Amino acid sequence: MKKPSVFSFLISLLLAAAVCTHGKEQVKDTNGNPVKVGEKYFIQPVKTASNNGGGLVPAAITVLPFCPLGITQTLLPYQPGLPVSFAFPYVIPDTIVETSSIVNIKFESDIWPVCNEFSKLWEVDVSSSAAKEPAILIGGKSGAENSAFKIEKAGEGAGANTYKLTTSTGTVGTTPGAWLSAPQLLITNDDSKTLLVKFNKVDDATAATTTSRVEKLGLRMFPFY
Repeated sequence: MKKPSVFSFLISLLLAAAVCTHGKEQVKDTNGNPVKVGEKYFIQPVKTASNNGGGLVPAAITVLPFCPLGITQTLLPYQPGLPVSFAFPYVIPDTIVETSSIVNIKFESDIWPVCNEFSKLWEVDVSSSAAKEPAILIGGKSGAENSAFKIEKAGEGAGANTYKLTTSTGTVGTTPGAWLSAPQLLITNDDSKTLLVKFNKVDDATAATTTSRVEKLGLRMFPFY
């Protein structure tokens, strides 16, 4: 039997890759540029009648135990929150994030006064005490299923470069949290709770201003700084 040539094998690989990437699009930031792994971005919730658009920050979601931290929106709409970076949990020869691609999300901050035994990666609470709509926590592991997120287009009428974050079990949404009812991130299948977001790239000037403010206020880990 005649063996397939190297050329035909490469063609097969290219066809397989084309099938895998069918329907995917580049994720764009607020300036219309591709979102890239390793760069810093503010995940900016879209301001609506029911959402003030405050940025995302780590925060305690229970009194005891205090750790691991959860994620909430700031109560101040002009606060961008803390920047994040995206990474692929597997080796891939590309730096551009596409819709439906699996990514890890990590808070980027040199100041982290509490819960240092946990990583800064996002994860879905899969503990035995997790709620029906589990919280998103900080302390994930690259490659773990509950640390795998996808970025999907928000849908018709949501505006340009607007997205939602999803997992294998649901969509990232919000619910009133323990601290002054600031929106707390969780996984839900209730469309009314879905959090729509944009990605605002952190430039050097913005990063310096944000870091200075965080240092001044001590990164108090609560959603009202």
